[in-house]
Amino acid sequence: MAVDRLRVVAASFVVPGPSGVAIRDSLKGLTAQDDKILRLVGDLLGSLASRDLKARCAAALDHDSDQWAERKRVLTGESSSRWAGSITKATHDQWALARRGQLAHVHNLQAGVDTTTHRLSLPVGAKGSKGRPGGYRSKQEWFAKSRRLRLLEDRLEQERAQCQAGRVRVVRGGRKLLRARHNLQAAHMSEAGWRLRWGAKRWFCQADGESGKRYGNETIRVSPDGEVSIKLPAPLAHLANAPHGRYVLACRVGFRHRGEQWADRVTANRAVAYRLHHDIGRGRWYLTASWQKPPVTMVPLEAVRTSGLAGVDMNADHLAAWRLDTHGNPVGEPRRFDYDLSGSAPHRDAQIRHALIRLLHWAKRHGLALAIEDLDFQAEKSREKHGQRKQFRRLISGMPTARLRSRLVTMAAELGIPLVAVDPAYTSRWGAQHWQRPLTTTTRTTTRHEAAAVAIGRRALGHPIRRRTAPPPPHRSDAVGHRTVQAASGVPGREGTRPRVPGPRTRSVGAGRGAKAGDQRAHNRSGHAAEHESWHQDSLPLSP
Repeated sequence: MAVDRLRVVAASFVVPGPSGVAIRDSLKGLTAQDDKILRLVGDLLGSLASRDLKARCAAALDHDSDQWAERKRVLTGESSSRWAGSITKATHDQWALARRGQLAHVHNLQAGVDTTTHRLSLPVGAKGSKGRPGGYRSKQEWFAKSRRLRLLEDRLEQERAQCQAGRVRVVRGGRKLLRARHNLQAAHMSEAGWRLRWGAKRWFCQADGESGKRYGNETIRVSPDGEVSIKLPAPLAHLANAPHGRYVLACRVGFRHRGEQWADRVTANRAVAYRLHHDIGRGRWYLTASWQKPPVTMVPLEAVRTSGLAGVDMNADHLAAWRLDTHGNPVGEPRRFDYDLSGSAPHRDAQIRHALIRLLHWAKRHGLALAIEDLDFQAEKSREKHGQRKQFRRLISGMPTARLRSRLVTMAAELGIPLVAVDPAYTSRWGAQHWQRPLTTTTRTTTRHEAAAVAIGRRALGHPIRRRTAPPPPHRSDAVGHRTVQAASGVPGREGTRPRVPGPRTRSVGAGRGAKAGDQRAHNRSGHAAEHESWHQDSLPLSP
């Protein structure tokens, strides 16, 4: 009989805080000349960035530091040394991102080929086992998937060839907007409106910070009182309205969020990177400031566990949370933080922020750490694995796990709330199996998600998910007594029965204990066992 082996559960860990900070403010009060200058700068640098990206993609895997220096020298003559450095750095970051996406696509295609091959090898209608999908439901579906397998194998071969050659596909401005050009009616855009958006997306106006320079940036400089000045590229230097080829905007900026931190950095001439971008829909220019944060010493996991924590289970429409003490016992009532992921992207983002704010404020009031699952659905969305389960595929595709995780880490770090990431293996299944029914009362109906939150919290605390459960009556040595089975401590997911200790058991003295534990003849007898020596009964007296 085959044994269904469980995969090894990874150890829990404290999530490190964010490594950088980004804040944004709108540029209000720009004049027509300011808007013209910003458009000219963005258009000129955008064309240089496109040309540099083309050269980098053509070099593929043969690129080296000498080619990088040559590209920078060419760009310096048409802009400036600092603008050239920002462009080449952005080009390398974009190429590296496309490279990682290509490798992920190859792995996804390989997973699809393996899954389809496995399902085609099974008889039609065969059921799955051990977490693997079964055969296809009909001969027609089997035939269609056999043709799709050939298509996936061809795509995989092409992607592997391009990956080995170092060729990547990059679209400056976004592939989604590029495809909208072929169907403007469905995108609700006119041709002129599309061209405005396309041009704004391809503009380039960002500069890296430099420590020790005035206000932390020589290219885009923002003074503590909010004055914004830009070092114009060489072809546009004649449009400067300030010394040294600089152009000062008529507006002032004031960062409301983290404004004091930003002011401290620019006053001390510490590096701050800036990016200018134009929102066509709102007709506004925005300035984004960003800088790196020094690494912070994380709280040890043992210290986080000392005061208990709250397990949090993420779902499609809410966050389920339950507080646990240090022993892994649920305390109080479960909490539910709802959000709505329908509608536009800004609406979904606002819903996530609102739910996280309520969760973090609740944890802050009770002085709790939070335990979350280290979710990653990138390999779980393929139709080759889930087949016709379109609703489930749509569900996990719509869950913004990466966005929620990044926002939770950032917001929790600001409030000083530690986060513990746990392996998501079997938390929903074991939580429902061991905790949903015991936590249900006449006044409270515990859901599967709330039970999963308890399982997540117990795993973060280092306790096994399984509760103390009584074994079947025939397996109890105390004749249907009080003994229970307890999972081994210290190993999440490991379950086993209590080891058999030889010797009799009593309520007062356990097996193998007491002064004469090693002498079996001394148990329950005042003198030693009679079977080892002769014995006879004295005659009774005839008179009192």
